[in-house]
Amino acid sequence: MQVQVHTDATIQGGDSLEAWAHEEIHSKLARLKEYVVRVEVFLTGIEAMKSTGGPGKKCVLETRANGRPPIAVNAEAEKVKDAFNAALEKLRRAVEADLDKVRDKNLRESVRGVDDVITDTEQ
Repeated sequence: MQVQVHTDATIQGGDSLEAWAHEEIHSKLARLKEYVVRVEVFLTGIEAMKSTGGPGKKCVLETRANGRPPIAVNAEAEKVKDAFNAALEKLRRAVEADLDKVRDKNLRESVRGVDDVITDTEQ
């Protein structure tokens, strides 16, 4: 699973932040590693909300999964760690829900995941 971390000028951490994000993503999404190809992390500061006492950091996570459209989630909090962890939990649930759409209760591929169209001659 490939992980890319993007930050704006208001986020500090550099390589240590990137290493921490890689470790957290790999541990929390380990069960989905065969399904998830790439995760992109976008960390930004929200200065406009900070003065009103609201959240000061925003984390957006976007994932690419095998043969599925991208999934993006976001979370806001006062600290980068809290925003990241909240977004990561949302992402885990969203990916699992998407995977459930592709598989039926017996873990077989569902017709929803099939792109082939059945022609009249096959019916």
